[in-house]
Amino acid sequence: MKADLTYSSYLHLEDLLNAQHPRSADGQVEHDEMLFIIIHQVYELWFKQILHELDYMMGLLRQQDDIRAVHTVRRVLTILKTVVTQIDVLETMTPLEFNSFRSYLEASSGFQSAQFRQLEFALGYKRLAMLQHFTPDTPTYAQLEQRFAQPTLWDAFLHYLAQKGYAVPTELLERDVTQMVTAHEGLQAILIEVYRTDPQTAQLCEYWVDLDEGLQEWRYRHVKMVERTIGTKMGTGGSAGVGYLQTTLKPFFPDLWIIRSAF
Repeated sequence: MKADLTYSSYLHLEDLLNAQHPRSADGQVEHDEMLFIIIHQVYELWFKQILHELDYMMGLLRQQDDIRAVHTVRRVLTILKTVVTQIDVLETMTPLEFNSFRSYLEASSGFQSAQFRQLEFALGYKRLAMLQHFTPDTPTYAQLEQRFAQPTLWDAFLHYLAQKGYAVPTELLERDVTQMVTAHEGLQAILIEVYRTDPQTAQLCEYWVDLDEGLQEWRYRHVKMVERTIGTKMGTGGSAGVGYLQTTLKPFFPDLWIIRSAF
């Protein structure tokens, strides 16, 4: 007889709650390693949900369903607020507490978060060199390759504008989507027109700015958290640490920021 579905079985809580394995457990268990593991596991769950929402949102834009697209981006923005707030929890861990188990992390690093790399790719921050940090011929690598080759949220928005009758330059609509999203003066003129004549689409643009700002806020808080915890030392797993993280503080949608000075 099939067992009844329960709260625990539906959520696979046995698997979820037994997925934390502190490396320091082979000697004296360091108290704060559990917090470190859980925070980063929760990050990965939120990254998974954001990717899920972005894929849905791109489909809505292709269908010209801007009402549900707005609803979806607002959900993502709410998730980002939660993601940023998690840093407050992580910052309750002092440098001494982190260093009590840091050596157990060995070569592992948040730099190796495949889902965050997918998130960057989905938003147009594409760098082929990022794939070298992952093992070829694995499902993770295949997912990254697929995401790298796919159009971005910005591409979906450009086609949305074109379908609404805006003269989006052909080179943008047919661009190589494996390249990073960059600023385009011709598009900026169109966006200025949108802001002046099309309040509904302009509001959608403002949500893209909110999304961009929310991601930059998370990056900034992450940089300061790392600096607060390890200073300017090399990052976990041999990454450049704060020095590298500071270089990532740049917009995903540069055109929407450049036009601010035109009003």
